[in-house]
Amino acid sequence: MKIVLVTGGARSGKSTFGEKYIAELADRIAYIATAIPFDDEMKSRISHHRSSRPQEWTTVEKYFEIDRVIPSIAVEHDGIILDCVTIMVSNMMLEAPDVDWDQPDPARINEIQEAALEHAKAIVSAMRASGLSGVLITNEIGMGIVPENPMARAFRDIAGRVNQAIAAMADEVWLLVSGIPVKIK
Repeated sequence: MKIVLVTGGARSGKSTFGEKYIAELADRIAYIATAIPFDDEMKSRISHHRSSRPQEWTTVEKYFEIDRVIPSIAVEHDGIILDCVTIMVSNMMLEAPDVDWDQPDPARINEIQEAALEHAKAIVSAMRASGLSGVLITNEIGMGIVPENPMARAFRDIAGRVNQAIAAMADEVWLLVSGIPVKIK
């Protein structure tokens, strides 16, 4: 049993690497997809991801309360890949009620961040408690310029802190750069 975080920039090869990695750790794999098909572009991305992974994998489409479904997943699976943490965070932000993203209340941003941190920690804890190997895919988004708008800054900050929390709990952390995996933990 092993928990692995795979991070990197957009189109760095994270998902491909993560899918190969979980296939080495487990035989019966559940794929937790966190994306919501809200427009044609996202539908196309989801379709591409579906077609690229093995058909025998079970797909669970969920981005919230993932920790609650992990025990039932563990009944018939020995591995989970979650793709992706940053989309999970953005969905949590977008569904947060009463937030004016043009002028967000710092206290409200902190509440959203705490909920995202709790959720991420609960996912890793549930994987460990269920005896599942897990690969969590995320984006490394903090290496660029400071975003211009408040929502993008909040997303960068929340996702960065969630990534840190998962990395601290993970057995291994891999960074993908131009398709090349670099083990950092």
